[in-house]
Amino acid sequence: MTLEEKAGQLVQPFGWQAYEHTDGKIELTEAFRRQVEQGGVGSLYGTLRADPWTGVTLETGLTPAQGAEAVNAIQRYAIENSRLGIPILIGEECSHGHMAIGATVFPVPLAIGSSWNAELYREMCRAVGAETRSQGGAATYSPVLDVVRDPRWGRTEECFGEDPHLIGEFAVAAVEGLQGERLDGENAVAVTLKHFAGYGSSEGGRNAGPVHMGWRELLEVDLHPFRLAVEAGAASIMPAYNEIDGVPCTVNGELLDGVLRGKWGFDGMIITDCGAIEMLASGHDVAADGREAAIAALEAGIDMEMSGVMFGKHLAEAAREGRLSEETLDRAVRRVLALKFKLGLFERPYADPERAAAVIGSERHAELARRMAAEGIVLLKNEGGALPLDAAGCGRIAVIGPNADQGYNQLGDYTSPQPPGAVATVLAGIRAKLADEPERVLYAPGCRIRGDDREGFPAALAAAEAADTVVMVVGGSSARDFGEGTIDLKTGASKVTGDSWNDMDCGEGIDRWSLGLSGVQLELIQEIRKLGKRLIVVCINGRPIVEPWVDEQADAIVEAWYPGQEGGHAIADVLFGDVNPSGRLTVSVPKHVGQLPVYYNGKRSRGKRYLEDDSRPRYPFGYGLSYTEFEYSRLSVEPAVLAAEGTATVSVDVTNVGARSGSEVVQLYVSDAASLYTRPLKELKGFRKLELAPGETRTVRFAVGREQLSYIGRDLEPTVEPGLFRIIIGKNAEEEILSAELLVREEESP
Repeated sequence: MTLEEKAGQLVQPFGWQAYEHTDGKIELTEAFRRQVEQGGVGSLYGTLRADPWTGVTLETGLTPAQGAEAVNAIQRYAIENSRLGIPILIGEECSHGHMAIGATVFPVPLAIGSSWNAELYREMCRAVGAETRSQGGAATYSPVLDVVRDPRWGRTEECFGEDPHLIGEFAVAAVEGLQGERLDGENAVAVTLKHFAGYGSSEGGRNAGPVHMGWRELLEVDLHPFRLAVEAGAASIMPAYNEIDGVPCTVNGELLDGVLRGKWGFDGMIITDCGAIEMLASGHDVAADGREAAIAALEAGIDMEMSGVMFGKHLAEAAREGRLSEETLDRAVRRVLALKFKLGLFERPYADPERAAAVIGSERHAELARRMAAEGIVLLKNEGGALPLDAAGCGRIAVIGPNADQGYNQLGDYTSPQPPGAVATVLAGIRAKLADEPERVLYAPGCRIRGDDREGFPAALAAAEAADTVVMVVGGSSARDFGEGTIDLKTGASKVTGDSWNDMDCGEGIDRWSLGLSGVQLELIQEIRKLGKRLIVVCINGRPIVEPWVDEQADAIVEAWYPGQEGGHAIADVLFGDVNPSGRLTVSVPKHVGQLPVYYNGKRSRGKRYLEDDSRPRYPFGYGLSYTEFEYSRLSVEPAVLAAEGTATVSVDVTNVGARSGSEVVQLYVSDAASLYTRPLKELKGFRKLELAPGETRTVRFAVGREQLSYIGRDLEPTVEPGLFRIIIGKNAEEEILSAELLVREEESP
């Protein structure tokens, strides 16, 4: 290979710029053709991606079949018009579904984590892998394994939660579901774990801000899910934008070569985030210019650059001038080519348009999206049995709020344009439940997410006055401007204006200093509450909401996060009792933003209160209510004394003592009584979600051994120290139900 051909394999230009789509005809651009002919293109990013950032719309974008045809045209040209005929790696965004027109939009990861059902997520990942690969996508930039430490961060919605053990369970499920048994399988795509590492611990919750963290915490917390995913066979990793202790992750050789490749034995590909190399020279300022940044990144262990600007511009010339070792360049090229061989791209570079049309957006996948959304819904409050609603006896229902009928607002960031009717809103879900009596459902948006426009208040108050029950659908929005215009606050109808309204208050790059409801939403709820009607608050959002007045005044509160395209149906299923809520929080919800950070597994020495209030959260990690009740009994730890390398079996009986079938999330926490280095008071080390009929009892068993008892000790290595541990079974991190002791004995001298 020539130096240009080698460098070409390490660049990843924007794929949507490789073609033009006009009147149903797909044509490759001259710029793409020229780049292929002049040395090759190793990969393309977001070839099938559509959203306001790419500028690809429903009109200019591709149907599932056309997407496969476009990928085939790209591959054919690369294979037939480059000297070596190497196929291109098509990389796509798939955080909660393939980000392509027509693909199934599943709930965001924060909602997925709240399901506490990793097996269901594994099934969802198989569906996402099938939809992506059927169109020709072979790699995905997911899962996001960041540990949330400050929910003001706009990308909280992209994460599973605040606990490394829970995230690790979902990380393994993602690898197994997306990659399948073989990377060259027809439904398999290579995962890219991100963002490596510490990205969820940025200063002030600001995106890509500095991270102040020592190696012990980094290894115990933020790197834990990544290690499990690497052990499960993850094919690719993306370093984070942030710096840790002054070293940007993109050039952190100790992190990339030392830990990832050295200690963990990772042999896959490492790809940068978009623009990360430019940031080294303009942002972090650890490189004088783009060439120096590109060389430093490659030498630190980077194999491919998303966007490809710096690598494509500088690497070949740097190697020719002797500023870059050709051996270092060859190392990266081998890793990229190895991944392409593992994916079977040399043998099967083309997609099947007919299969793409059949698989993508299938009815089975929509049903899976509805179940995933339902299992992630968390019931936070249910005063006086306000829920579930009795469809026959609840009278007229007023569905009010800016998220009641705005489809894009329930999808989250990294979402493609949606055709009319593709998203089931809460209003649509409730109307479907009462389809025989449509006059019983009233609707008014009341206000928007942001802004101080109260023009819709009178219509909302009138609807609430005429109803027996009010379902207030409020929260946030991560919807970018898809050109839909805005809503008429008086009528609720869509209204296209000269100035497109952007209600976005969450998502990538949208960080906040408050966790309260944006705009005048709280004021609208307060005005409606004065009418004395039964008030059900449904939150659709990408980060926790902190509104003490709502917590105190609402009869019921349902947290749905961004529930995806079937979210409206799933929420209605929960509201009317067709589904018993089983979601549990994976992020702690504070009483006040001034409590942050408030994650449950902080150090014991962090203090217990402020002058104004204690430091406990409003709703703790693991919290969630059900329409039935569960009791725990017969906790057993056998053996109660074991060696450091031994394993104990923890068992507990769980009984549904209520009148409804329901699912309980059994949570096991471990507390180290004393250790050489400071530890959290308790840590989640196991969980099981089980469905129980009324009166049914089941025994749940957990294995507790080295993985659950170790921590990062001397020399930054995992160790199990002898001593006493408490084994705790709880309904959440604050509510302990049963506990027992486990003693790890000293090793006997030889």
